[in-house]
Amino acid sequence: MSFTAAIIGRPNVGKSTLFNRLTGRRLALVDDRPGVTRDRREADARIAGLEFKLIDTAGLEDVNDDSMEARMRHQTELAVESADVVMFMIDARAGITPLDEHFAQWLRETGKPVVVVANKSEGSAGESGYLEAFGLGLGTPVQISAEHGQGMGELYDALSDHAEIIIPNEDDEDGVEHEDGVLHLAIIGRPNAGKSTLINTLIGEERLLAGPEAGLTRDSISVEWEYDGKRIKLFDTAGMRRKARVIDKLERMSVADGLRAVKFAQIVVLLVDATSPLDRQDRVLANLVAREGRALVVALNKWDLVENKKDVLKEVEDMLDLDMPEIRGVQLVQFSALTGRGLDKLMPAVMKAYEAWDSRISTARLNRWLDASTQAHPPPAPAGRRLKLRYMTQVKARPPTFVCFCSRPDEVPESYIRYMQNGLRDTFDMWGTPIRIRLKKSDNPFADKD
Repeated sequence: MSFTAAIIGRPNVGKSTLFNRLTGRRLALVDDRPGVTRDRREADARIAGLEFKLIDTAGLEDVNDDSMEARMRHQTELAVESADVVMFMIDARAGITPLDEHFAQWLRETGKPVVVVANKSEGSAGESGYLEAFGLGLGTPVQISAEHGQGMGELYDALSDHAEIIIPNEDDEDGVEHEDGVLHLAIIGRPNAGKSTLINTLIGEERLLAGPEAGLTRDSISVEWEYDGKRIKLFDTAGMRRKARVIDKLERMSVADGLRAVKFAQIVVLLVDATSPLDRQDRVLANLVAREGRALVVALNKWDLVENKKDVLKEVEDMLDLDMPEIRGVQLVQFSALTGRGLDKLMPAVMKAYEAWDSRISTARLNRWLDASTQAHPPPAPAGRRLKLRYMTQVKARPPTFVCFCSRPDEVPESYIRYMQNGLRDTFDMWGTPIRIRLKKSDNPFADKD
């Protein structure tokens, strides 16, 4: 990556719209109301042959207290500090405001190279605002429309001094990331479970906006990290409430973004507030992870605030066994994300779940197990005819998926399939991961004989 650019500006000037256009994907949530973005988000961006890392930030507010807005501003300041060039965005239709002038002065004091971007310049309505932007003293502004894609050539010219030109590869697949060896780990849970605090503690910096307010995170943010030599991409997601309680359009978008993060993850940590453990929504989220075929680790956060720890732990374990038979044996860890106490247990549990999810069993071992299992507990005999399970093979991992050839697959009861799944877990140590068994009718060798 040749350089890093940060998009900053006051709320609702179109920063996330430009971020999505330059990255070529709808990574950031976009809505007409101000203050949608709260955390800073990073992604690879491109304009023609110009490639760079792009940072989207929250809208700038002139506050310096302990409020949420002040913490959001601190995240933006960190983005500016790490950037090689800053794109300072204004709303050309609204013109230059006192807040724009205030932050223009702040940018001059940082000494960072600045490109003033006059957004919403389509038509004649933005002409006066564009001309006013010259008065900021930050060089010649660039007129663009992030929504309609206008002015990208001029923006290319303004940014090209900060990077080497890279010829695009026509064979690249649009929107597909090739990250060999990177483990994708999503953190999900109800609002205020401590997801952002957990990631901040893991990576050792205030990378994500965190606080006592519920619903701080609005879109899924990815953070790169390394654990024990393994590259990890952590996904922080918005808190997910029951569907019936989600009536706001922006919250629906946030939840949908979090669900997409689960689909693209490999391992999912379901973070639960230990002071109110495992309500119905937690069970819904766990079953969602199982349906998507992802490995699961259940983490009880705020464990230091729980008084009757043994009773709570027993209650949670019983609930997991009862309500989630499809991912039986899911690993359960307890810690405090705020203090870090007990957090050293989380990543070993994650790596163990990943090994089970990625495991492969040779056909010879699998069929020896199948023979022993059917002898110990023979398949049922519907209408007096014994079902025969003849052969089994693993067709893929992630999650472990098996095909079993049998005489009458439609008559094998669900209970016997669960028996086989639990037997595979117990024999081959594949706890906490979905196991899929597909039944297929075996060919009759005498079908074509007279």
